[in-house]
Amino acid sequence: MEYGIDSERQRGVPQGVVTHHKWKSKFFMTGETIRDYWIYVPDQYDPQTPVGLMVFQDGQAYVTEDGQFRTPIVLDNLIHQKKIPVMIGLFISPGHIGETQPENLFASSNRSFEYDSLMDEYARFLIEEMIPQVSKNYNLADDPKMRAICGLSSGGICSFTAAWERPDHFHKVLSHIGSFADIRGGHVYPTRIRKSAKRDIRVFLQDGSNDLDNAYGNWWLSNLQMEAALKFRDYDYKFVGGTGEHNGEHGGVILPESLEWLWR
Repeated sequence: MEYGIDSERQRGVPQGVVTHHKWKSKFFMTGETIRDYWIYVPDQYDPQTPVGLMVFQDGQAYVTEDGQFRTPIVLDNLIHQKKIPVMIGLFISPGHIGETQPENLFASSNRSFEYDSLMDEYARFLIEEMIPQVSKNYNLADDPKMRAICGLSSGGICSFTAAWERPDHFHKVLSHIGSFADIRGGHVYPTRIRKSAKRDIRVFLQDGSNDLDNAYGNWWLSNLQMEAALKFRDYDYKFVGGTGEHNGEHGGVILPESLEWLWR
């Protein structure tokens, strides 16, 4: 697959600014964590006007302009075209317990606990710590329909869990190669969706038929089960399947259309 023009720098499109920060937290029961986070601010941001917020888990994978997602470029292009609203991007790496983070942030020690656990602790971490930190400097809208959350693999199920637990704060979910497998019990979500009260959330799922198949489950089949459950309960959802493996190539190529659908 090839990237479209919305994933490339375009002449005349204003560029947002990305800043890099560090965060130390005692929020999680696992112990004190350290992590990186990045804030994207579009050129069109006006402090007098409340704007949207999109939170990206494994932010290190999404924030780079030469990676598989190229998110700042996509946001610049879509905001300029008014296909999505003006929004702040919050890119967060998983937490690590210790004084020094690993070079590969995917290997952060607290990642599975934060991302794969089926509870509201990570959503509360965002709501009670990270979003208030961002709000100190930027005027964020309070309406959950102006908030989206995104991630890949374990970050995908993490994003769904945050919206599932706290739809009062997160309305939109974008999951790339989501790990709806039995790592920490995530395989139960299709049944929960079918049997539980319907949440006011919008969900975009992406996966590939050559995704992981191991002792924790089959990622492709798990995402198909999620699609079937969301359809059964008449959720506002979209599933886009491909033939890819467990990486962000397909999700990155379709990121512009994914965001346009999610924020329509």
